[in-house]
Amino acid sequence: MTYAERLSSRINETGSALCVGLDPRPGLTSGGVEGVPEYLKRLVGETAEYAAAFKPNMAYFEAMGLRGMEMLERLLEVMPKEVPVILDAKRSDIGETQKYYAQGYFENWGVDAVTLNPFLGYDTLEPFLDWKGKGVYLLAVTSNVGSRDFQRRDCEGRRLFERVGDLCDRASGEGRETTAGLVVGLTNADGDVLGNLPDVPLLIPGLGAQGGSLEALRGSGREAPSVVNVSRGIGYAEGNEDYAGLASHWAGEIAKSLEL
Repeated sequence: MTYAERLSSRINETGSALCVGLDPRPGLTSGGVEGVPEYLKRLVGETAEYAAAFKPNMAYFEAMGLRGMEMLERLLEVMPKEVPVILDAKRSDIGETQKYYAQGYFENWGVDAVTLNPFLGYDTLEPFLDWKGKGVYLLAVTSNVGSRDFQRRDCEGRRLFERVGDLCDRASGEGRETTAGLVVGLTNADGDVLGNLPDVPLLIPGLGAQGGSLEALRGSGREAPSVVNVSRGIGYAEGNEDYAGLASHWAGEIAKSLEL
């Protein structure tokens, strides 16, 4: 089963395209750093039934030093097997180094997908492209204002994000084992962007605290399985620790926008 097939099966099973972001912030967590493992256990446990995927963001774990990396490793060991895990790492390096990143994430940590920065070129993606049942999400149009500095600029007659989309088509055309998808920030996911990207799985951040609107996704007509990420809107909603209720709410709103 490909990663895209597994993700599609999970979406169909749950009726949800919600990706729950796991971004632990000790300053906002009861007990600080010491309270993070219990916080993550509760967050995952209470939202799993509504989650099409979970997305731990490595930056938040790295910020806690070696202890944080140990927390991430232990978390990955006990994640619900039925829910795909997308590791938000945004790695980019020359091929030899990428080979070890791929081995670390896919073989040692066993995550299902990982985010990658494609701007060093296709050869730097190749070490990730021959892992059966795994997926990668290439940064195409991110949710920040600065995405217009490069990603939406013209590049010899086509915009840079369109050329990133071409890399997904190339991987598919070569019959690579890994599913190649794209990261498209909801704040910039207008019809012009979505209409000029291949129909591949999308990881869509930017809903909730970042101000993205689900209206941008209505009627897009895409068939590949896509997920919309919510992090702070569930894990650190002000004055609300009903993680299950928040996940249910966002899952419902996303399902309506994607017409699931």
